[in-house]
Amino acid sequence: MATPTPVKRGKKPRGTATTAPAATGQVQSLTRGLTLLEYIAEAHGNVALTDLAQQAGLPNSTTHRLLTTMQQQGFVRQVGDLGLWTIGSHAFVVGSSFLQSRNLLAMVHPMLRSLMEESGETVNLAVLDHSDYQAIIIDQVQCTALMRMSAPIGGKLPMHASGAGKAFLSTLPDDQVAQLLHKKGLHSYTPRTLSSPANLKLELAEIRKRGYSFDDEEHALGLRCIAACIFDEHREAFAAISISGPVSRMTDDRVTELGALVIHAAKEITQSYGGSRN
Repeated sequence: MATPTPVKRGKKPRGTATTAPAATGQVQSLTRGLTLLEYIAEAHGNVALTDLAQQAGLPNSTTHRLLTTMQQQGFVRQVGDLGLWTIGSHAFVVGSSFLQSRNLLAMVHPMLRSLMEESGETVNLAVLDHSDYQAIIIDQVQCTALMRMSAPIGGKLPMHASGAGKAFLSTLPDDQVAQLLHKKGLHSYTPRTLSSPANLKLELAEIRKRGYSFDDEEHALGLRCIAACIFDEHREAFAAISISGPVSRMTDDRVTELGALVIHAAKEITQSYGGSRN
């Protein structure tokens, strides 16, 4: 199956949209109207009709007819003496219904259970507490093994010495990480805790490359944890999903395998939540 080529936003030569055939099953006028709505939203302000027509590759008259129709439905409106176009209130009403449908726990819990069954280890969901920058466990599906990881719901995890915490840190710029560490310090929980800023910086660079974090007995001896971040629509990491278990089962040979599982799960949740990491 061929992979579709992503469309780049920006100025397009006039006539692009009128000469290209509509995709099978699409209503051309609806597709064009939604495309104009996207361009207006991406402008983050007010945009002229001529600019919209140029971006969409449509005649001014066609563009005006589509905008007028959407204006009658409240999705766009004209503002100012120049008659520039901006997003209308009804677009927010429709969009807000999507936000109301995003119950994170209800959405994610079945995925946690599926990941637990696939990995055979305990799976956790943590969110980032921006008030004091700690990872907080808000959901968990424990594995059925007698020896298993168990952490209380609401329990806090240190940013520099936990799978979820290091996953969150890896999404922050180096200067913000430095400020955070200067404020909170690098407490050593075990002999394996990364208590050196230089070593932690190298570790965060590796996490960014491979896509998952790895707590190698850094928070508790005998316990390993692998985590990846979940992103919102602003491309910001707000939650993390992790797999935790004893070293005896989470061996070096399994780390890469479990890392791939947690990356896939995090991407799936990000997409379901309407987020993006790019």
